[in-house]
Amino acid sequence: MDWNRLISAKRFGLEDMHQPDYQENRSEFQRDYDRLIFSAPFRRLQNKTQVFPLPGSVFVHNRLTHSLEVSCVGRSLGNDVARGILQRRPELQDSFLPEIGSIVSAACLAHDLGNPPFGHFGEKAFSTYFSEGKGQRLKDKLTEDQWNDLTHFEGNANAFRLLTHQFEGRRKGGFVLTYPTLASIVKYPHSSTAAKNKSKFGFFTTEVDSFRKIADELGIICKSTNPLIYARHPLVYLVEAADDICYEIMDIEDSFKLKLLSREETFELFMAFFKEERQEKIKRMLEMVTDKNEQVAYLRARAIGLLIYECTQAFLRHEEAILAGEFEGELIDHISDQPREAYRQCAKVAKEKIYRARDVVDIEVAGFRIIGTLIDLMTEAVLSPEKAYSQLLMNRVSSQYSIRSENLFERILSVLDYVSGMTDVYALDLYRKINGNSLPAV
Repeated sequence: MDWNRLISAKRFGLEDMHQPDYQENRSEFQRDYDRLIFSAPFRRLQNKTQVFPLPGSVFVHNRLTHSLEVSCVGRSLGNDVARGILQRRPELQDSFLPEIGSIVSAACLAHDLGNPPFGHFGEKAFSTYFSEGKGQRLKDKLTEDQWNDLTHFEGNANAFRLLTHQFEGRRKGGFVLTYPTLASIVKYPHSSTAAKNKSKFGFFTTEVDSFRKIADELGIICKSTNPLIYARHPLVYLVEAADDICYEIMDIEDSFKLKLLSREETFELFMAFFKEERQEKIKRMLEMVTDKNEQVAYLRARAIGLLIYECTQAFLRHEEAILAGEFEGELIDHISDQPREAYRQCAKVAKEKIYRARDVVDIEVAGFRIIGTLIDLMTEAVLSPEKAYSQLLMNRVSSQYSIRSENLFERILSVLDYVSGMTDVYALDLYRKINGNSLPAV
């Protein structure tokens, strides 16, 4: 793959327009960032669970704050990688390559837009409704590819659909983002059929042609046509690294604030990233700060800074393999031994002490029930639209969704579009109303 081709200012849905309508200081990729920031789907992330239940007296991360932090880290990674590549290949200075930081930061903002309410278990609730629940009755009514889409429901593929699909009454091209920004969010650039026993895939059958168009225009390597499998756009690795860095490190800090981890445990996890000489400098700095939360925040910042440097170096070391579509694993797997082992220890502790914490499990259990119920009722409605109760439910759905399409798969996808776009609070409120536990004020 070639950097000159991989980074294009062409916009999806506006391919014939290569220049903005008026002159301004923002680049095309900065316009992507701003367009996402001001969008309704992005605002809704403020009321979607990241890991911990939405805050009471202690503020923890939600999807929106997580995405903003990932975007900041992604911008640093992109800028550092661009600087490193330009040192090797100064002839690229006049290309779009210096804009990598802007592209990655925009893609990071968008990477979680397709995630349903109630955290990662929300995705599981979608797929298991079809693979284990009442949705199994639809298997014989859909094609194999369509069935695989439903039983492998993936927030990443849903984000690509949200950004590119022309919903009812909307303009062609969805968000009309640039090609590289869209390509940079697709972590699993293959169809659901290629996912097999894994849940991860990059685009629904309805968006196959859209992704193929983007990938072929940017010169992304196609590894297989049946099933459809592409290599990753190189910037996907930076978006993924920014996400990996933020969720693992920030979950540790949140856990300290919620008293799931002690000060000593938190310090030990963060200090393990650094060599002994660096640890001594950090300890001297910590002596100047007495507030425990500020001490942890300082350690968190140092750990993130180190991981940004390490992932940048990993990308630059493996640039040739990445461009050849031959790089294996994630950047975080290819950093220096000590920070890699410290990161893995954070992941181990998170799995044992954080993701199994009672409050976290409770929100997953509740979310599973709420989402399952909403999908079941809405699916029944689109299967039997002639029923009076079905009409009541369908009338709640925004007109942008093709809930009354003649095509069954489109109606099912509209149900998933509707439910996945809900915030935690909206889903809970609708669930209560449907069950008669909450009524509008009279």
